[in-house]
Order: sequence, then structure tokens, then C-alpha cells
Amino acid sequence: MPLDFESVYAECFDMVWRYVSFRVPQAMQDDVVQEIFLVVHQRLASFEGRSSVRAWVAGVARNVVRDQLGRVAHRSLGGPLTVEPAADDDPAGQLDRRRAAVVVEEALSKMSDEQRDAFLLMEVEELSSREASEVLGVNDSTLRARLRSARDVLASAIGRFRAREGRRGEGGDHGR
Repeated sequence: MPLDFESVYAECFDMVWRYVSFRVPQAMQDDVVQEIFLVVHQRLASFEGRSSVRAWVAGVARNVVRDQLGRVAHRSLGGPLTVEPAADDDPAGQLDRRRAAVVVEEALSKMSDEQRDAFLLMEVEELSSREASEVLGVNDSTLRARLRSARDVLASAIGRFRAREGRRGEGGDHGR
């Protein structure tokens, strides 16, 4: 039975939006998401089912983003991560979530494109290693090495954050 575009769109929109928001300058994000789903719509009839629909759409998203970024002179990340307060978050909890978003943004900005793609597909979108390897066109060992490196970058960002917070607690950052 052929897939219908509406169900693919509903299943994959959030994943595509997150991927684009991490990779594309904010001013381009809406257009890039639209371009991705135009390509998905045009090619959906040729989807052969050799991978999951999510992995296939992730591959389309990766290719469209790469093409779009190749057309712009800069390769900055998207806008700041938006942090939606949880219903039961108190102000301190909201602050903690915003601080965590800053640490993740810092880490993502320090990752190579290859590390960021592996991290986003495996850790954020929870694709299997087989699916992520297929999307990225690499073998499992390469994918795992990129993911390990991305996790190291994140761990370093967390370490820097904790060191800054430790200095603040000792009174070292009163003026900042």
C-alpha cells in the first residue's frame, strides 16, 4: 500500500523541524522545512521501503539542508533553543532548563557537521544505528566513532559549565 503524504508529514514533521533548527540559520528555517517536504512529496511514490520512513525522511532532510547551506556564505547554527516550561516547573526549574539549553547549544556549535548529524539522529531523534548509518552513508563503526566524539564534546561543554558555576559559587563572578 503506498504511503500517503499527510501521514508521513504528521509522523516526521517534528523530527524535521528539530533537525533544521539545529543546522540552519533561523531566517531560513521555514523555507528549508518547506523544501524538505516538497522533496518528500515529489519522491514519496518512489519510496521502496528499504528503510523506515523516518530514516528516509531524515536522509532527505540531511541532503536538502546540506544543499541549502552550500548556497549561503555562512554556516551558523539555527536560533537559540526554545525551552518550553514544564507545567510543574517553578522559576528555579525553568532557569535550570534554560541553562541546560545553553550548554547543549554550546556543545552543538563546537561539533563538526558529522558529529552533530550523528548526535542529532541517534540521541535526539533516536534512530537506530542501522538507520542513522544509512542516512549518513557511513558504516556502523564510523557512526559510533562520530557519536562518541560528539558525546565527548557535550561532556566538555558540561564540564566548562560546571567550572563556571563553581567559580560563581565561590564568589569569583560577582560582576558578571
